[in-house]
Amino acid sequence: MKRRLAREIVVQSLYQMEMNEVGGEEAVNMLLDEAAEENDTERVIKNEIELKAYVLELVNGVWSHKQAIDGLLENYLKGWQISRLSRVDRQILRLATFELLYSSDVPAKVAVNEAIELSKHFGTDESGKFVNGVLGNMFRELDKLKNNPS
Repeated sequence: MKRRLAREIVVQSLYQMEMNEVGGEEAVNMLLDEAAEENDTERVIKNEIELKAYVLELVNGVWSHKQAIDGLLENYLKGWQISRLSRVDRQILRLATFELLYSSDVPAKVAVNEAIELSKHFGTDESGKFVNGVLGNMFRELDKLKNNPS
C-alpha cells in the first residue's frame, strides 16, 4: 500500500468533511468511488481494503483529536489563526500534527516531509514554505509536545 496515496485521500476526505459536513466513512467512500470511476491514469489501486482501513484510521484519528490539534497549531501559526488558513493547508497541518503526536509508526521527519509534498501538490505556491515553517517549529519541540500533547 502506498502511504502517499493514503495521505492524499485523507487530506481530501478531511476537506470533504469540513466543507460538506459528512462523516469520515462517507467522505472516504465517496473519494474512493470517484477515483474508481474517473481513473484516467489507469492507476491500479492494490489492496483497496487495506488502503481504506488505513485512510479511515487516519481520518478518524485526526477528526477525534481535531480540537487538541487545532489548539496546538494555534501556538505555532505566528500571526495566523487556524480559521484563516486555506482549507487545504489546514487539513495537511492537521494530518501531519496527528502523525507527529499520535502515530507511532510514522517517523517524525517522514510526517513533515510528506506534509510539505502534499502542500506543494494541493496548495498554493507558498503552501510548502508555510507548512514547512509551522511543522519545523513543532518538530524542534516534539519531545516536549509528546510528553504533553493536549
